[in-house]
Amino acid sequence: MDSLTQIVLGAACGEVVAGRKIGNRAMIWGAVAGTIPDLDVLSNLFASEMFALAFHRGISHSLLFAFVAPLLLAYGVKRLYDSGLYERKTWKVGITFFWFILFSLPIILGDFSNGISAISIVFLLILVGLVVLMRFTYWKRPLKVVQMNYGRWYLLFFISIITHPFLDCCTSYGTQLFQPFSDTRIAWDNIAVADPAYTVPFMIPLIIAAFFRQNLRVRSILNWTGIGLSSLYMVWTISNKLHANKVFEQSLEAEAIPYERYRVTPTILNNFLWSGVAETDSAYYLGLYSILDEEEVFSPLSRIAKNHHLIAGHENDPDIQTLTWFSDDYYALFINKDSVLQYNDMRYGTFDGDASSQDKFIFYFLLTEENGELKASQRDAEQPEFSQQMFIDFWERIQGIKKAPAVD
Repeated sequence: MDSLTQIVLGAACGEVVAGRKIGNRAMIWGAVAGTIPDLDVLSNLFASEMFALAFHRGISHSLLFAFVAPLLLAYGVKRLYDSGLYERKTWKVGITFFWFILFSLPIILGDFSNGISAISIVFLLILVGLVVLMRFTYWKRPLKVVQMNYGRWYLLFFISIITHPFLDCCTSYGTQLFQPFSDTRIAWDNIAVADPAYTVPFMIPLIIAAFFRQNLRVRSILNWTGIGLSSLYMVWTISNKLHANKVFEQSLEAEAIPYERYRVTPTILNNFLWSGVAETDSAYYLGLYSILDEEEVFSPLSRIAKNHHLIAGHENDPDIQTLTWFSDDYYALFINKDSVLQYNDMRYGTFDGDASSQDKFIFYFLLTEENGELKASQRDAEQPEFSQQMFIDFWERIQGIKKAPAVD
């Protein structure tokens, strides 16, 4: 999920493991650990687009990394506190700056990579507020003795890191849990990559808890309240997912569409509106369904031809192989209005369920031939983003479609 959510989850895990021993420092080190897997976005700085696409949520999100990285982190942090360095004023300033850079990198390099969005700005502003809060709560009461052995440090970092990839598995992007032994992407498709209804109720009790002394029971109650609310919401998303699957199957059967496989995923920022894609031998069928719809049906079911023949002879080109693997073979091609070959990742569908325009596909790449190979690049930076009207239509669609009145 988004970086802010992973920071909150990591901080909550740190508080569970060591909050009574080291107070807000447990939250901070948990947040650091929860951020570390997403530092794979640094590959955006020096690697090609396709390498960065494949590398993200790879080895740093694996089970192996979750077991091995805490060995080094626990050793380093324990040595830090044993040395007494953390009490020096210059260290306080430096570590505060370090937190901000560490926490903001995934947002800046990840969310901003395709242009600054309103969502990214909101996330970054919240992050600035959290870092300021950490600065004052962290150093408010000096910690003379850190009663943390190596085993507890390891547990703090392990729990904070391993929850990160498992939360990412709940999204549709996919997580390579079994790297380096397998590049299979695990995706359970039950929550959007950013969902404020999950993050905000989780974050608020955690922030309030940071103002209480570490030995007060209310601090633990607040933290567990946030964990409980987020967990209940996650259970609710799974229930919605199962229901949406059933509705999509019924919708396909009602239209007599002989599908081979399908995927149903939540749309961005909510868990009410679901997008479905079904594959046949020559086409995909896309549809939207809101659990607030009065009729349980995915509508409209738009047909999009696969057009896989457009890359005939280029199936083994490196960029095409990466895209095919990344999209789990859910892709369609067409020549866009600029006479450029466009590769659409059908798992994410279109913004409003209508596939009549090339600009409506949420996740796509442009393919151009270079030295006899097809090379992929994401949408042009000059291409306009989604319009305000599209977001208004999106919000209205979330609220559901009313039944047409019966005609006498």
